[in-house]
Amino acid sequence: MTIHRINPCKRWSDVTVFNGIAYFVEVPESDLSADIQGQLAQILEQAQASLAKIDSDKSRILSATIYITDFANLPALNEVWDEWFPEGTAPSRACVKAELADPDYLVEIAFTAAAGAKFQS
Repeated sequence: MTIHRINPCKRWSDVTVFNGIAYFVEVPESDLSADIQGQLAQILEQAQASLAKIDSDKSRILSATIYITDFANLPALNEVWDEWFPEGTAPSRACVKAELADPDYLVEIAFTAAAGAKFQS
């Protein structure tokens, strides 16, 4: 089976797909001064772009691991998260308190999603 790597570089690929399952990570990229909801909005917008690259969409996200720097931000994060997913399509999810690579990051998310048909082999 083929491993598809989208935009690979020496350190990572934007998305890696194997056997129809895609793996990718998103961090806020445009405004690190934003609060948790602003950073999450950036991540979710970027996730939609990553999903489009593999002929998928947010209803096909299978699981997410959310890394958050402060659990006090969890209610605000959940508010945006809950509104983003269509009813009945929320993935399995873990939420972990962590120190992130950039001290300005409030949140980082690792996604697993079902890719489109051309990524099934």
